[in-house]
Amino acid sequence: MPDLTKTEETEPVKAPVAEGAPVPPADPAVGKPRSLWSDAWSDLRRSPMFIISSAMILLLLVIAAFPGWFTSLSPRDSDMALYLQKPQFGAFFSPEWLGYDGQGYSVYTRLIHGARNSILIGVSVTVLVTFVGGLLGMLAGYFGGWVDTVISRITDVFLGLPFLLGAMVILVSFETRAVYVIVLALAVLGWTLVARVMRGSVITVKQADYVMAAKALGASTTRILFRHVLPNAVTPVIVVATIALGGYISAEATLSFLGIGLAPPAVSWGVDINTAKDLLRNAPHVLLWPGLMLSFTILAFIMFGEAVRNALDPKLR
Repeated sequence: MPDLTKTEETEPVKAPVAEGAPVPPADPAVGKPRSLWSDAWSDLRRSPMFIISSAMILLLLVIAAFPGWFTSLSPRDSDMALYLQKPQFGAFFSPEWLGYDGQGYSVYTRLIHGARNSILIGVSVTVLVTFVGGLLGMLAGYFGGWVDTVISRITDVFLGLPFLLGAMVILVSFETRAVYVIVLALAVLGWTLVARVMRGSVITVKQADYVMAAKALGASTTRILFRHVLPNAVTPVIVVATIALGGYISAEATLSFLGIGLAPPAVSWGVDINTAKDLLRNAPHVLLWPGLMLSFTILAFIMFGEAVRNALDPKLR
């Protein structure tokens, strides 16, 4: 008598394939593990905010790298016969398109060439504070103990200093304020937020099973930090650094406006806003266009950072 308590396992019935018919290829996505980065990229490609901000940033980077593609004049070519000439909006992308300032400079030409210093300072400060703050935060979060105590107290000291006021105190001690001087002044005071974010992320990641397994297998501390901890803890740091980049560009413009950052003959949007402040009543266009360009740049990087944050934060999915 057959055993009724057992059920026979049957194989799924496959549809017959005609002889000579092409066999459909296997789906490579089936069974392939998905990572946070692949999910984030999939979300970013469908995000209008990411697409728009990326196009804006790409345009700004091209302008900063190749200003000669957009204007043939030098930003220091002056003609006092064109003193405060009004914009000629019909002459697109020509020197007189956006008018002239109080020194006979083309406002449009100054906008194009001013993008290089402003974006260079913002990107350089962001890279420097991400490296320094990320490294210190990773060491504090992973080792803990006295290492964490020392780094955290140093971070608290720098965090207690007003950002712009501290940068002003540093810059006034230099006779010449070149681009690298402003980068160092902003980076000295800007790494604290990145360090705190990285420290908290590393404290969470170092308790993961794969980190414990790497320790049990005898992996070196350097290998654990840079192969296991850092790739899984860097996500919030990328988000913070991307959003802060626009703030560093704004800080450079503020310092240049106050006369403590870049100074003529250097070309910067903050320098142009400083020279145009006394002409607001008679020639508002001299102040309007550098201000709009600065706002456009800051908005682009903030939108980009928000899009990246929305894609990388699982709580916002």
